[in-house]
Amino acid sequence: MAEHQFGFRTRALHAGGTPDAEHGARSVPIYQTSSFVFKDADDAANLFALQKYGNIYSRIGNPTVAALEERIASLEGGIGAVATSSGMAAEFITFAALCGQGDHVVASSQLYGGTVTQLDVTLRRFGVETTFVPGTDPADYKAAITENTKPFTPSSWPTRPVKLPIWKASRRSPTRPVCR
Repeated sequence: MAEHQFGFRTRALHAGGTPDAEHGARSVPIYQTSSFVFKDADDAANLFALQKYGNIYSRIGNPTVAALEERIASLEGGIGAVATSSGMAAEFITFAALCGQGDHVVASSQLYGGTVTQLDVTLRRFGVETTFVPGTDPADYKAAITENTKPFTPSSWPTRPVKLPIWKASRRSPTRPVCR
């Protein structure tokens, strides 16, 4: 008999989690701990050497985050996922996985300011150079490619001005803006 394949909605609710054996709770608990207990020194050594799957310290990972990562991987059809605390952290681990000292990145000059700083300042400290391309002409991007170019990040920002909402003070509270 073939193994049952759960649908997207079921996986969105339950992938990465198993019911609590002691209490029968269905939801993944939020583990509010910073550290975990090791069986012995050999257990700790195997965990730190990545020879064994498990938890070391919550800033690295914990059961709550592991369940989220498994759920995202299931929903996206992946074999794994990595959850980060911010978009900048996600960008950094992506660039760190793709680039090394001596590599080159081609990027739009119209990227978000934090991304520009990460590429121009932080990655440069690791020996990764970035060429920023103004505009959207594909020929300009092609001309910026070198033999060491790895990632290529075109603009995710619109190239035309965006009409922003007009903010006006609320009649109820002159200091609280209201979008009109």
